[in-house]
Amino acid sequence: MADQKAPPAGPELSNGIALSEFSGPTLLGHVGDEEVVLVRAGSEIFAIGPHCSHYHGPLAEGLVTGESIRCPWHHACFDLRTGEAARAPALNPIAVWKVEHEGDRIFVREKREQPKPRVKGAVDAPGKIVIVGGGAAGFAAAAMLRRQDYRGSIVMLSNEAAPPVDRPNLSKDYLAGSAPEDWLPLQPDGFYTEAAIDLRVKADVTSIDTRARSVVLSGGEVIPYDRLLLATGAEPVHLPIPGADQPHVHVLRSLDDCRAIIASADGARRALVIGASFIGLEAAASLRAKNLEVHVVGLEQRPMERVLGPEMGDFIRALHEEHGVVFHLGDTVTAIEGKRATLRSGGVLEAELVVVGVGVRPRLALAEKAGLAIDRGVTVNAYLETSAPGIYAAGDIARWPNPHSGERIRVEHWVVAERQGQTAARNMLGQREVFDAVPFFWSQHYDVPINYVGHAEKWDEIVVDGNIAAKDCLLQYKSGGRVLAVASIYRDAASLEAELAMERAPH
Repeated sequence: MADQKAPPAGPELSNGIALSEFSGPTLLGHVGDEEVVLVRAGSEIFAIGPHCSHYHGPLAEGLVTGESIRCPWHHACFDLRTGEAARAPALNPIAVWKVEHEGDRIFVREKREQPKPRVKGAVDAPGKIVIVGGGAAGFAAAAMLRRQDYRGSIVMLSNEAAPPVDRPNLSKDYLAGSAPEDWLPLQPDGFYTEAAIDLRVKADVTSIDTRARSVVLSGGEVIPYDRLLLATGAEPVHLPIPGADQPHVHVLRSLDDCRAIIASADGARRALVIGASFIGLEAAASLRAKNLEVHVVGLEQRPMERVLGPEMGDFIRALHEEHGVVFHLGDTVTAIEGKRATLRSGGVLEAELVVVGVGVRPRLALAEKAGLAIDRGVTVNAYLETSAPGIYAAGDIARWPNPHSGERIRVEHWVVAERQGQTAARNMLGQREVFDAVPFFWSQHYDVPINYVGHAEKWDEIVVDGNIAAKDCLLQYKSGGRVLAVASIYRDAASLEAELAMERAPH
């Protein structure tokens, strides 16, 4: 017997519900076969589509703030009036529905035409904007420029072979084989033509002339700009050891890198992952999903202890060991000869596939050559503008003044890069928007998602609420009694509340 589709949840909203039936901030119902979420914001009631446009998170479980709602999974934010994706990682709007009041009953019967995004204030419209970089920050900036009704020229120069892709997926579902490749592009190819974004892949920018306001490509072409965004991202660290340049030894950053790992995994029996980092362990989990034997070699005594602390580090190690991963910690690989990797401890591991995940370094050469201020990253002000007027930086290269800690920080997180790209876009149009988003990232290991809000390079106390081993916990990383960051497993509402509390804390 064929599987029958489950009926939509909640009440049929076209029949109306009494106001007394809607007591909470959200209510999941439906109009015919389509699910709809009612949202109470102050004295108003809105009706929106049920799922985040990023990874389909359930908005009925989200957090309502002002006239917006935040997704519980990856903290995207949507405007309740327009459905507009107000904050990354969601890039596309959600549906909005008409809400009708008849006496003490609410009715939802039809979708509204997608309203235009709300554009902030008067904008200064430069004629030509050039974006260097085809990752999260560069793409988010280009898309936001068009969403802000910017009608000038946008040239986007990417040195990658593919149009912008959902990079976090490369170490997670796509590598594991549970996501098809057509899920990866951030937008379909036709998007760039329709949006009049001149995207050029395999484009190498060799220099910036800050006086002439132009960039020079490797072939000699000169492209002028009125505003320039540097979003050159980071590149994987390559191990300086014998044998690291062999074809079965891979780093993981681009779509091509991921395809090469998938090809090497085909028919392989054992994989060696060098580095117990987020990328390394996500790759290890994905390769276990392909039934490869996986060994992880890392210098640290506990995986991810530097970011998440000892208890979470022990949990992550135990989680991977439950799934068959073998760890060799406090060790490193000194040479790879054919399929044999020699460890500093003297051991030897044989593997047909090696993935190196020992970190990344920001691509700063272009900025340095242009004479921009550098401090372990490209120094930017609160508006993400560099030391050269008209040049902005966003993403992995940007070191910005973090109002939540009072320090300059540089963060290598996908969501941060997207949000910075969006803020830089608005500021290139003259909107003078301070970048003050609280950093956020997520990591996925098998069926366990870890959400992290804030930024703590060091702490003097970790307060654990719940049970880490039971995969139900929230950890607060504190310094001098102040919460700097929060990590959580299956505490989505608390993670959103923590983000909001950090945003509202006095700076």
